[in-house]
Amino acid sequence: MIDFNKMVDNYIRREQRPKAVGRYYPSEIGLCMRKLWYSYKFPSEIEPDLLKIFEVGNILHDFVVDVLKSDKNPEVDLIKSEFPLRLDREEFVVSGRVDNLILLKADGKEVLVEVKSTSDVALVNEAAPHNKMQLQLYMHITGIHNGILLYLDKKNLQSKVFIVDYDEEEAKRIVERFGMLHDKLKVGKLPEPEARGSKETIWQCKFCEFRERCYAATPSSGRWL
Repeated sequence: MIDFNKMVDNYIRREQRPKAVGRYYPSEIGLCMRKLWYSYKFPSEIEPDLLKIFEVGNILHDFVVDVLKSDKNPEVDLIKSEFPLRLDREEFVVSGRVDNLILLKADGKEVLVEVKSTSDVALVNEAAPHNKMQLQLYMHITGIHNGILLYLDKKNLQSKVFIVDYDEEEAKRIVERFGMLHDKLKVGKLPEPEARGSKETIWQCKFCEFRERCYAATPSSGRWL
């Protein structure tokens, strides 16, 4: 008998390479600053179960691309998907290939579509702040200021769409977050555990590979969950 679970683990396993301080990735800026800092200082292999979650997201993204480029949906024109982004600053670079971003033309204008998978779309009543942060950055880098967050249910392919208006000041603050991360990495200063600051963001800790290290450095208190 074949062990298909093991075969899947082998298939999706990624080679873990240390990150270089000074090069940052567009898709990460919405994450907890401390988690990002740890990922540079203490790189670790991503757990297979988490990789599977990522892979399901990739599969759903490919499905969305097929839907958008289908002749059955002539009201939209798929321009490209999975494309590189780059932002150069004096001390650091933000660059990477964005796998869950799609550029299409609808109603005569170009629109960036960020695809997010969810376990229950019925519970998604508004776009998540960290997702909006990512899309703001993408709109800022590309100069395409029409953005949509598309949430797709993993179990039934139901979806919800949220329009995100471009905000130049917000985009600049997001870029400044990379500068803050860069400065803290250079001097070795541990950032605050942002995700533990509220009930709305504590869910990130459930999937964080640095959870134990984080709580050891900053135990739960009146300020941090």
